[in-house]
Amino acid sequence: MATDQENNKQRMIKLLERPGNGSCVDCGAADPEWASYTLGVFVCQSCSGLHRNISQISKVKSVLLDPWSDAEVEFMASNGNNAAKAKYEQKVPVFYYRPTHTDCQLLREQWIRARYERKEFVCVERQEPYSAGYREGFLWKRGRDNGQFLSRKCILSERDGALKYYNKHDAREPKALMKIHTLNASFQPGKIGQPHGLQVTYLKDNSTRNIFVYHKDGKEMVDWFNAIRAARFHYLQVAFPGAHHADLVPKLTRNYIKEGYMEKTGPKHTEGFKKRWFSMDDRRLMYFKDPLDAYARGEVFIGSKENSYIVLPGLPPSTQGYHWQFGITIVTPDRKFLFTCETEEEQQDWMAAFQGLVNRPMLPQEYAGNHSHGSTQDLSKEFIHFLHLADNLIQSDL
Repeated sequence: MATDQENNKQRMIKLLERPGNGSCVDCGAADPEWASYTLGVFVCQSCSGLHRNISQISKVKSVLLDPWSDAEVEFMASNGNNAAKAKYEQKVPVFYYRPTHTDCQLLREQWIRARYERKEFVCVERQEPYSAGYREGFLWKRGRDNGQFLSRKCILSERDGALKYYNKHDAREPKALMKIHTLNASFQPGKIGQPHGLQVTYLKDNSTRNIFVYHKDGKEMVDWFNAIRAARFHYLQVAFPGAHHADLVPKLTRNYIKEGYMEKTGPKHTEGFKKRWFSMDDRRLMYFKDPLDAYARGEVFIGSKENSYIVLPGLPPSTQGYHWQFGITIVTPDRKFLFTCETEEEQQDWMAAFQGLVNRPMLPQEYAGNHSHGSTQDLSKEFIHFLHLADNLIQSDL
């Protein structure tokens, strides 16, 4: 005869089959096996650990391994993920970034705290730090030449259409002015070496410029991130007044498709292979001597199979001068690009990323840009600028 504990366990498992409960309420990961018995939600193991950081609000247990009382099961049954979303996500701004299970811990933790602890999406006035159209504060910025992080005054102004930073706190003129329409931001804690590290990119003289910043307060850093998204959203709304939100939101910020080290050789294939850090920003494959370089050493355009782009495993038989054994050849209309990876797993990951782009038909502005350049070697500054504008202004989607 089944005990009360066994019955309650089966009841909890049944609750997971209800609509909304089959994925983590916080990050969307499938098949959650943990639950907050004070909030009435089902979460994945990773997010359950973040709930422990707000133990005064949320207390978690394993659905399968921990005992459940009748009262706890009844509470879970009367709530659930869909009810919690209706309660805690009433007024989430359309531009606010909703993290997934693939995002960094900082984004997921602050999303959890914003809903349950600060109740930002119930009380609109608590959204002011990223919704006001103006934000000013100090961030630690990495120096381009010496690599040291120094405190820099930063101002984001929708009215000025720019994010600015100042080398001196009392300086009248900014050291850099980053136009909102070319701005991107992505969290890069591993690359930067800071748990709250943010990479900001923008166009400077038609070339992509990277800066790396962080703040010791996680909420502060995520507020900056969402303020940038808000500024870009409002800019795009003005630029395209008839656009649907669903068309604009994917263009607010973007993560790189893939990053990591590979070796590469030059166009003649006679030079020795050199280890470089690669970042794939849609069809633009940028390479750097160091992951934290301000500027790329070069960029390669990855077109589509309709334009005779092919991705092949391995290298041509006559190739010499490489150290890593797992090669990739990208065939373009004009030349072959040769890369090597340290492991077979990395080779397969890069090939999958390249193949995804090659299989995807090119957009009209990509045809125009590639035709005007006349070559598939490292992109010209004009083509880089054109691709940035085409992507950020989403002309092809609207």
